[in-house]
Amino acid sequence: MKVLILNGPNLNLLGSREPEIYGNISMENYLVTLKSEFHSHEILYYQSNIEGELINRLQEDDFDAVVINPGAFTHYSYAIADCLKNIRKPKVEVHISNIYKREEFRQKSVTAANTDAVLSGFGMDGYRLAILSLK
Repeated sequence: MKVLILNGPNLNLLGSREPEIYGNISMENYLVTLKSEFHSHEILYYQSNIEGELINRLQEDDFDAVVINPGAFTHYSYAIADCLKNIRKPKVEVHISNIYKREEFRQKSVTAANTDAVLSGFGMDGYRLAILSLK
């Protein structure tokens, strides 16, 4: 199975950005862990701060399932929501922090309704749990 992990804005800063919220592990380091645990899967990774680039990547159709952390786009990107709606593959939305314990604007996801499941508040382990749910 090819799993695309797609991260939105500022998630390239994992490991250094607000470690009290997002932890101190970089995505690059965590990918090594994921790839060793799920060695029978091909894990593809893409991150962008640009909404259109994330949509373009989703439309490449070279994966079997997607794990998406839209970052700030979670709360207002109807374009990403529409793109997810038209993907007929398993989709899991992941949030490192518990978005329901954060500021009010972070508690609404416009993208979640177009995914099969949402994991929020499990830290980086949310990515692993998402992949497990896709097996």
